[in-house]
Amino acid sequence: MPGTTSTPELESVLEKKDGGGGGSLPPTGGGGDDDKKRPNSPSSPNRYYVGMAIGIVSVLMFFMALASAFLVRKRGADWAPVHIPALLWFNTAVLLASSGTLEVARKRLANSDTFGFKRFWLVTTVLGVVFLAGQVVAWRTLVNEGIYLASNPASSFFYIFTGAHGLHLLGGVAALIYVAKRNFDTAQLTRTVAAEVTSYYWHFMDALWLFLLALLYLGK
Repeated sequence: MPGTTSTPELESVLEKKDGGGGGSLPPTGGGGDDDKKRPNSPSSPNRYYVGMAIGIVSVLMFFMALASAFLVRKRGADWAPVHIPALLWFNTAVLLASSGTLEVARKRLANSDTFGFKRFWLVTTVLGVVFLAGQVVAWRTLVNEGIYLASNPASSFFYIFTGAHGLHLLGGVAALIYVAKRNFDTAQLTRTVAAEVTSYYWHFMDALWLFLLALLYLGK
């Protein structure tokens, strides 16, 4: 009859609506593994190097400002030189030794000696803690001698220099612990890059301490 639809034709229409044989539309969003982000893939190490360089320059500018104030204030008539505790020379040797063990650790890591890396990295961390503890003992020595932060301008600069350096070095110790404990299998950077960036900061803190010690020695 005109205007009616036979059963085979109706079944054909239903099959096309259900996607059978008619070719369904492709899924939206592109699909495919190439379009997915890989959150755990290593990123470029350049940004870590640049970030560390900016951090080092910022710290250097801060201490240069302190050094300039020190040299100007040293000319004052009320300047009373502070006797540098002998322990500071021992602390300096400990800090320099920590730079040596850090480089040994990095070489072990480059040779895929993970155990050797962790061992020398731990030694570096311990030496950093020993240096900080030695600085506290040096402060106590001055306190026992009646030399305090506000005793005179020279003593103020001594505590400010050593205290500010100690706080920044404490950040370096935290970085050492982070590199030792971090699981880099799921990190955005490799352990090699992290160790290298940390070593730049640590060596910088060593060199900065030598500079500050020379200033304190000249201010005697």
